[in-house]
Order: sequence, then C-alpha cells, then structure tokens
Amino acid sequence: MKFTLILILFVIPFAVVANVSAESNSSAAQSVAELRAQLTDVQARESELQAHARQLDEALKPENIERSLAGVGSTKPEELRELRRRQLTVERDSVRTQLNLLATSRERLESALRRAEGAAYQESAQGFATPLSQTMIAQNTAGSRQTIGILAGVAALLGIFLVIVLVRRSASHN
Repeated sequence: MKFTLILILFVIPFAVVANVSAESNSSAAQSVAELRAQLTDVQARESELQAHARQLDEALKPENIERSLAGVGSTKPEELRELRRRQLTVERDSVRTQLNLLATSRERLESALRRAEGAAYQESAQGFATPLSQTMIAQNTAGSRQTIGILAGVAALLGIFLVIVLVRRSASHN
C-alpha cells in the first residue's frame, strides 16, 4: 500500500513534467518544419515569378513586339505595338510587385525560422543534465513560471504525503 502511494505521489508528477517537456520540444520542431515548408513554397513561387519577369523583359524588346504582331494586319500598326508594349509593361510591373512582396515574405520567414530553430535548440538543450537552478536561470520568464509551478505542485504532493504518513503513524501508535 505504501509503495503504491509513494509510486503515485512521485512518479506521476515527473511523468507529467516529462510529457510537457516532450510536447514543447515536438511543437518547436513542428514549428520549424512548418516554417521550412512555407519558405520552400515562397522560394519556388519567387523562382517562377523571376522566370516570368525575364520572359516579359524579353517580350518587351521592340523586335519581339514587332514579331508578335507580324501576322496581324492593321492600318495602324504603331498603335497595336504601343498597346502590346503597355500590356506587357503592366504585366511586368505586376510581376515585379509580386516579387517584392515575396522577397519581404521570404525575409520574414527566414527570420522566423532562425528564431524557431534557436528556440527548438534551446528546448532540446534543456533536456540535458543541468542543475535545476541553472535550468531555471536559463529559462525565459514563462518557462520559469512553469517550472516554479511544477516544483510547487511536487512540494504540495510531498507535503500531502508527509501528512498522510504522520497521521497513519499517530493512528497506529494510539
């Protein structure tokens, strides 16, 4: 009976702490994986738009505009060429704007990825053997609050255990 009570009072709190720690490590790793996937998507889209921008720059050359309208008969070919040039210019400007937005997005994702990788590294490093006081000092404020809460819970469980033991001892002596 006493062994079961001791097992319950000591093992369960430590199992809960280990589970919370493992979940935070997996969530940090998951966050890193999600950010990497988003970064890969942005880089692929950026590459596609850069290729499209190069095609538009090539199409905007006067000789290529002339070639694109070679089979079109018109009494005002200059107006057709100007219209085609304007269409290509508008499309090129739109692609450049999208490229600028994607570059900003890529930079933000890279920055977020660096932060997430650092957080994941720090979380994984906390799992190694370090004295409890050093771990508490190294953690950020939220982590310290969580650790203090866990320690308070363990202390409360130990207190309950001691009260139960003392009550049983005094009851068995009477």
